[in-house]
Amino acid sequence: MTVKHILDQKGRDVVTVSPSMGTEEAVRFLAENKIGAVVVTGPGGRIAGILSERDIVRAVAARGADALSAPISAIMTSKVTTCGESHSVNQVMELMTNGRFRHLPVEEDGKLVGIISIGDVVRQRIEDVEREAAEIKAYIAS
Repeated sequence: MTVKHILDQKGRDVVTVSPSMGTEEAVRFLAENKIGAVVVTGPGGRIAGILSERDIVRAVAARGADALSAPISAIMTSKVTTCGESHSVNQVMELMTNGRFRHLPVEEDGKLVGIISIGDVVRQRIEDVEREAAEIKAYIAS
């Protein structure tokens, strides 16, 4: 299975924010949208970074409450790992595990086309394993 399959099932809508958004506003934005990370886009819709709950926790731990008054450009992860729709579930699992992150923007031809989370990947992997088990049972029964 591929990232394209995951996006076809869950949808391709991605909420994005500007690098100038304040951190306190971004915290509310994440909570209101019930998401753990948001893609930060700059001019032309290009990915400028990603802001995760982990980025916010690290900033507050380092700077205290003053971190909440900074723009998210000061605390976001600016070196963003992305994947393409043709990446396999196993490739994405490896990227997420090695990078120690839970959200992965999907890019095609330099354009943001979706985002997947570790939950999406695990859900897909469970479906794959259940389907494989059913196929093996059907083969054995025949």
